[in-house]
Amino acid sequence: MKSYKNLLTLTAAALVLTLNAVAGDLVNVSGASNIAVGGYDTVAFFTDKKPINGDPGISAAFQGATYIFASKEHKELFAAAPEKYAPQCGGYCAYGVSVGALFPVDISTWQVRDGKLYLNLNKSILKKFNADFAINVAKADKNWPALVEKNGK
Repeated sequence: MKSYKNLLTLTAAALVLTLNAVAGDLVNVSGASNIAVGGYDTVAFFTDKKPINGDPGISAAFQGATYIFASKEHKELFAAAPEKYAPQCGGYCAYGVSVGALFPVDISTWQVRDGKLYLNLNKSILKKFNADFAINVAKADKNWPALVEKNGK
C-alpha cells in the first residue's frame, strides 16, 4: 500500500512539475517519470563520495525535474541549496556541452570538482574532459545558455 501511495505521489508530482516547468529549463531526466540523475541521490556524491540510489518517497523539485534522495537529511540539504547539489550542465555530459551537444551520461563518470558535480558520457570522454578541465568547463558554461534556449521546455 505504501509503495502504491509513493507511486501516486511521484506521478502527481511529475505531472505538476511538467505543467509548471519554467521556460528554459533543461534537465536530463528519465522519460515520463521526470526523475533527474537516473534516480541517484545527488547529495550523496558530495557527502558519501559515491553514487547512492534515491528513495522515490523522498523527493524534491528543481528546474522542472524531480530529484530523489536516500534520506530526508539529503533532501533538506538539497532544498536549502539546490544549485550546489544539482549536476552541472543539467545532468548532461559535461564534455558534450563543451562541444555544443547534449549526450547522455554514465553515472560511473561522476566527479565533484571545485564544489560542483560533473557527469560524462563514458570513461573515455571523462578523460578528454579532464585533460583540459578548466577550458572544457569554460566552454560548457559558454555553450549551456544556447543549448537551453534551443532544447529547453
